[in-house]
Amino acid sequence: MRTVWWLLIVVLIVAVGALVVVLARQSKQRAATELADALADARQVNERLGGQIYNLSGSNDAARQALVDASERHLAAGSQLDQARTPGQARLAKQTALEGLYYIRAARTAMGMDPGPDVPALDGQDTAGKVTEKRIVEYDGREIAASPGPSSATPNYYPGGRVAGRPVPAGWYSEPWWKPALIGGAWGIGSALLFTSLFAGMSGVGYDAQGFESGYGDGYQDGLAAGNGDGGSDAGGDSGGYDSGDTAGYDSGGDAGGFDGGGWDSGGFDSGGGGFDGGGGFDGGGF
Repeated sequence: MRTVWWLLIVVLIVAVGALVVVLARQSKQRAATELADALADARQVNERLGGQIYNLSGSNDAARQALVDASERHLAAGSQLDQARTPGQARLAKQTALEGLYYIRAARTAMGMDPGPDVPALDGQDTAGKVTEKRIVEYDGREIAASPGPSSATPNYYPGGRVAGRPVPAGWYSEPWWKPALIGGAWGIGSALLFTSLFAGMSGVGYDAQGFESGYGDGYQDGLAAGNGDGGSDAGGDSGGYDSGDTAGYDSGGDAGGFDGGGWDSGGFDSGGGGFDGGGGFDGGGF
């Protein structure tokens, strides 16, 4: 009788061990599949971005600068894809490519063209707000301007979001005053003063100096929850940018929708790819 019990125990141990091995293999396969899907999704967006960059030529300073920024995001997203080892890192790359698509829309707007279908919202974009009026301030011995639209005085576009943990509203600026923080991962002394001077009392920007210094303002928690809904992770401490030595990218990458394989030509959409599938987007007829 005792021998039978020992045999039953041995069989149970072997069965449990086999089950653990099977479950571990299934978990590994699921992780590999999730990573492959996230990489494919990000590559699709970045390839679309690349096609649009090569099919557009800027006709003024604002459009040319927006295309330069779009190219930077395209290269940065490609680098992030090469280094991605987790689904979260792949989603960061997708966010970088999505930001590039905003620069494409900005370039088209600056040239008086239809910007095309909407691009999914970026992480932190809604809570950062946007420029709603023209404003010029004196700061550190120079004039810095902000405007809701492009002009020769405001040729630098930013789609809105968090940079080094602080909100930067979407809009057109006389200079990319956020770039030192984007590259270095930290804001310099006096940045809160510049922010307050530039945006104080402006509707659409729900932040004051205290909110800027702490990295949030009204509605931040809702925006943070939305931005982190897919479990992505911040990279390099840059809440508005994937700071990996380049000048572009994203934090906790939200999966904000995908794109089909079509592309834009220089004057509209490429009919060869079936158009931009953005939920009722454009067909191959172009603009």
